[in-house]
Amino acid sequence: MTQRVDNGLPWSLGGSDEAVVARLGGWEAAGFGRRLWAKDPTLWTAEPVPELIDRMGWLELPATMPGEIGALERFADEARQEGLDTVFVLGMGGSSLAPEVYAHTFGGRPGFPELRVLDSTHPEAVAHAARGIDPARSLFLVSSKSGGTIETMSFFRYFWKLAGEHLPADRVGRRFVAITDPGSSLEKLARERGFRALFPGPVEVGGRYSALTHFGLVPAALLGADLAALLERGRAMAAACGPAVPAAESPGLVLGAALGELALAGRDKVTFVTSPSLASFPDWIEQLVAESTGKHGRGIVPVVGERLGGPDVYGADRVFAALLLDGEGVDLAAPLAALEAAGHPVLRFRLGDRLDLGGEIFRWELATAAAGAVLGINPFDQPDVQLAKELAARVMKEGVRGEAPDGMTVVEASGAAEIARALDAWLAAARPGDYLGLQAYLPMGEVDLSLVQAALRDRTHCAVTAGFGPRFLHSTGQLHKGGPGSCRFLQLVDRSGADLPIPETETTFAALLAAQAAGDGQALLQRGRPVLRLQLGADRAAGLRHLRQALGLEPAR
Repeated sequence: MTQRVDNGLPWSLGGSDEAVVARLGGWEAAGFGRRLWAKDPTLWTAEPVPELIDRMGWLELPATMPGEIGALERFADEARQEGLDTVFVLGMGGSSLAPEVYAHTFGGRPGFPELRVLDSTHPEAVAHAARGIDPARSLFLVSSKSGGTIETMSFFRYFWKLAGEHLPADRVGRRFVAITDPGSSLEKLARERGFRALFPGPVEVGGRYSALTHFGLVPAALLGADLAALLERGRAMAAACGPAVPAAESPGLVLGAALGELALAGRDKVTFVTSPSLASFPDWIEQLVAESTGKHGRGIVPVVGERLGGPDVYGADRVFAALLLDGEGVDLAAPLAALEAAGHPVLRFRLGDRLDLGGEIFRWELATAAAGAVLGINPFDQPDVQLAKELAARVMKEGVRGEAPDGMTVVEASGAAEIARALDAWLAAARPGDYLGLQAYLPMGEVDLSLVQAALRDRTHCAVTAGFGPRFLHSTGQLHKGGPGSCRFLQLVDRSGADLPIPETETTFAALLAAQAAGDGQALLQRGRPVLRLQLGADRAAGLRHLRQALGLEPAR
């Protein structure tokens, strides 16, 4: 249990203490907690918005999902008994991020399959995922709420063809499982092709709130996570945030009030620091916070994966959220204390063991919804996500290989000097309180963005977010286009020599990725966000080396 400080709050908030206390007092007087559990849409808007009510089913999940545990564990036991040793999650955003957290946090148990998540359309990433697999011993979870996510369906078509090349036709469907909302095109496809199983996603739970639904729990069951304990921790947190709990005593409302009031005070960059075992958890929180709050020119910017620096490299727009597992993270105590002493808010969360993740998932979901009320936005829609999809589709239809749109500055990464000049021009207008977005349309796992992220931060004192495309389009993409306009973006794009056709279509993974980079770049430019594209060329390693040299991270050769 977090020890409270003299202001009655669990944290010192760098001067925003009174505002947070006042917000909680106002919520208590208005019955905010009771009304939230009653799914009262007027907490967020006076306009009738059916989606507000239709997307709040996550509140009941800790109480209702335990009834599914038996079926999930029987399914997982059957897969193990058949000797299946590799499970692939083919998904994006809310369908892939929670499984990835569960894999990193609970994976590796002897006797249980390895869980791999594929959410990159880079042809080298897809080829790497397929290399050496035995379809007869693999299970593919095709995971999409809408059932039509272009990346997910492209993965499905690729692995369906691969399985068909190694297995008899009547056995291919047994290697596939669908997780999707009832009535979706994926549900129809699963029935037509004889999938092994079909798990329903609750329509009243949005993708970014789906960690405790089948989208998260089917993969978790297969890798051997303790579902009962995970959901019990979620139920305990839900009870601690229940409708009758005073606002100032609700862990979720206190966090929501803090995040919202700090953002209103200009501290709208939440920087995550974790113990090693919890390192993947902020990737899930990133989508939850960014996609929920980043709209109508407002928003909270999550900063994930950043190497922690000293107080002098941070501006007055930062909040630090430290997720600490008992027995780990001792070396973080001194740097966090230094940040707090310098006046930066530091929110500390103590987890007794990894299964406490179930409680933190619920706390952050409720807090994000509550922070939306502070900011005056609907936390359950994503009005700007569709724009990039439409522009990417237009690029694909026109048959253009993802050339940079008009207005985007493009630099070939042929030398450090030219890159340095381009970076100088790109950064010239950056001001305190801005944030920079590093967007790498590159294979994940092969490129460490944290050094570049830290170098840009140290040079500008601006927050720097870093993400891989097209994955971030389903995570922080809403924030980039709909959130605060004080941002600018650096695209890293290569020209992969290898390409893979997407079966049952007339396109390839390289063409899809290029179209998504071009479409998102055009969407950002339409919203007035400056974009610099660094074209790494066919020799990605050389291009990245020139970038590091331009940033002074290594000497020129």
